[in-house]
Formats: sequence, C-alpha cells, structure tokens
Amino acid sequence: MPHIDFKCMICNQPVMADGAGSEHRNHCPACLCSVHVDDEPGDRAADCGGAMEPIGVWVKKNGEWALIHRCKVCGSLNHNRIAADDNPLKLMSIALKPLTSPPFPLEQLTDLLKS
Repeated sequence: MPHIDFKCMICNQPVMADGAGSEHRNHCPACLCSVHVDDEPGDRAADCGGAMEPIGVWVKKNGEWALIHRCKVCGSLNHNRIAADDNPLKLMSIALKPLTSPPFPLEQLTDLLKS
C-alpha cells in the first residue's frame, strides 16, 4: 500500500511522493494547490499556512515548467516545479487562461489584421 504524505487542504485528495519524479512533493497533483509553509524553497519558515492557489505557469530556459502559486491569505507569490504525475488538463487550463481571457477585446485583433 502506498505511503500517504499528506491530504490536500483544498480538495482533500491523498498526496503521495511516489510518482512525483523527485524526492520532494510540494503541491497536490490533482488540484495543483499548495500550502504557504516556505519563505525560501524548502526552509519551512513561513508562519502563514494559507492555501497557495496555482495562478500561472512559467517555462524555464531549459523547457521545464513551474507552477506559480499565490497565497490566498497574504498574497505571497511562489513557484514550484511541476511533478511527473500532475494533472495535465489542469496544467493546460492554467497555461491557456491568459489566451482565453485577454486584457483587451478580441475584436481588436480583427481590426489589427485588417490594417
């Protein structure tokens, strides 16, 4: 039987280090949420303990993806490497969100193409 490392504070799914592709598990593979426990990666120095929601992805120079999290309590931003077993549909929906909700009316694109 697999060892459960923790239960996600958002979706209550059991989270296991097995399958992450590394020795460290810092977010839920189902909903991609985390907990604000670090000031610097791995230091466990944050006193906040708030839920960290995934708000974006960052593609590093080597092509590796990282999740950008924002704390729902204090607003702190953090990033975490994606894990091998992260929900691919959830990852893609986060990555595509800026394209589906642009900061301007889509009609502007049509106007630019006509010029």
